[in-house]
Amino acid sequence: MSHRLDGAALRDRLREARVMLLFTPELCGERDPLEALEAALPWVDLIQVRPKPAGAAASRICPARDARDWTLRVLDALSPAEAERVPVLVDDRPDVAAVLAGRGVAGVHLGQSDAPPASARELLGPEALIGLSTRDPAQVARATVEPVDYLGFGPIHATATKGYERGQGADRAWIACAASAVPVFAIGGIAPDNVDELGRVGRVAVGSAVLAAEDPAAAARTLRGLLESALEE
Repeated sequence: MSHRLDGAALRDRLREARVMLLFTPELCGERDPLEALEAALPWVDLIQVRPKPAGAAASRICPARDARDWTLRVLDALSPAEAERVPVLVDDRPDVAAVLAGRGVAGVHLGQSDAPPASARELLGPEALIGLSTRDPAQVARATVEPVDYLGFGPIHATATKGYERGQGADRAWIACAASAVPVFAIGGIAPDNVDELGRVGRVAVGSAVLAAEDPAAAARTLRGLLESALEE
């Protein structure tokens, strides 16, 4: 049964979102990934399903079968109420997002080397959410003419998950946010000890900070609380 919201409701969720969980099962170690997801879910607004190895191999596009199988597991793990509250997106694969649209997938997140946003929009239609990764002001500027609903910007800090040894810093994320007509999620190396730097951005995308934590629920709750506190300052 599908619990996918219509386009207007999805975009309302997106504007209100603060925390996107980058659900990478490989980050969970020996813990059941779906148990980690369930624990973190109360403090998460969006889920991006991105099964892929960490480090240097992370630039490889996930095989369609793996993306489909893990996305179905995530969708099946959500209650109807959770599925309505937390949109689920597929990383890299508009083809998988299209196949699973009837199961409740809200859209796709694209990297700079993935399918062009215009092609993804043609495939997925006007209702779907489409996100795009950006790393510099030029990419943010080009995104203004693309049919995208939000941007990821980073890495903010060095991150082993994507293999980046240096980060952009919180100030550049704020500049990207100010220059963008769509919501911007800061990404990369974000953790409880630095998330308060991103109060002016107001949105983060996190993976290992939650999924690799000893207590995913406590990590997600702390991240969200610190971000919301920084927003109020």
